[in-house]
Amino acid sequence: MRRALLALLAAALPAAAAAASLTPPAAWRPAVLDVAVPGGGAERALLLRPADPRGTLVMLPGGDGEVGIAPDGTMEHADNVVIRTAPLWLARGWALLIPDAAGNLRGSRASPDYGAAVAALVAEAERRVPGRVVVVGTSQGAIAATNGAARAPGVSALVLLEAVSRRGGSGETLFDADPGAVTAPVLVVANAADRCPVTPPEDADRVAGAFTGSRRVAVLRVDGAGPDGGSGRACGSLSPHGYRGIEREVVDRVAAWLGE
Repeated sequence: MRRALLALLAAALPAAAAAASLTPPAAWRPAVLDVAVPGGGAERALLLRPADPRGTLVMLPGGDGEVGIAPDGTMEHADNVVIRTAPLWLARGWALLIPDAAGNLRGSRASPDYGAAVAALVAEAERRVPGRVVVVGTSQGAIAATNGAARAPGVSALVLLEAVSRRGGSGETLFDADPGAVTAPVLVVANAADRCPVTPPEDADRVAGAFTGSRRVAVLRVDGAGPDGGSGRACGSLSPHGYRGIEREVVDRVAAWLGE
C-alpha cells in the first residue's frame, strides 16, 4: 500500500509541472494555516504532509512570492520549482510548508521583518511536524531563506536553488541577508544551463563563501536545459533557471546531501 501511494504521488509531477494551478490531493493531507508573525498579522501557508513525515521543508518560492493559496489548499501559481517538486518530496517522506505572500515581496526579503516571518514559519513547522526543519529557497526566495535561517535556531539545514547573487529589479541579493550569521549546514545548487542574469552559475562558489559561520557548506552543480515550457524567459520558473526537465535529478541529489 505504501509503495502504491508513493508511486501515485511521484506520478503527479508531470501534471504539476505543466499546470498553472495545483489542487493537492487528499493523500497530501493539505492544511491551510495563518501563521502569526512578529509585529502583528499572519503569513498564509499551506502544510502538506505524508503519513509518517521525516521532517519538514519550508519552501520559499521566488518571483513576487505570491502563490495564491485558496481555502481548499489550491495553489493558483504552481509553476515554481519548490511547488512542482512537491510530489517527489512527499514521496520521500518530507512534509512541506509553503508560504503565500500577501503582496509583492521583491525588495523586502532581506529585511529584519521578513527574516522574522520566516523564523515564525520554521517555529510553526517544528510545532506541527516531528523531525528536523530544512529551509529551501529558490531565486529571490533564497534571499528570504538565508534571512530566516540566520534568525531561526531550529533550522537544521539550508538549501539554496539558483540564489540571487547580482542586483536586479528587486535591488536585493543574498549577500544583503546576513549569510555569515547562518550556522546550519548550507547547500548551494547551481545549474550550468541557467541564463538568468541575477543568478549566474559561476557565482556559486562566491555564494558558498559568504556563509562564514556555517559548520558545513557545499556546492552542488547540475547541468540540464530541459524544455522551457514555452516561457521563453531566462528567469522564468519553466526554464533552466527553474530546473525544468531535471526536477527529479535535483531532488535526488539534494536528498542525498540531506543524508536520507
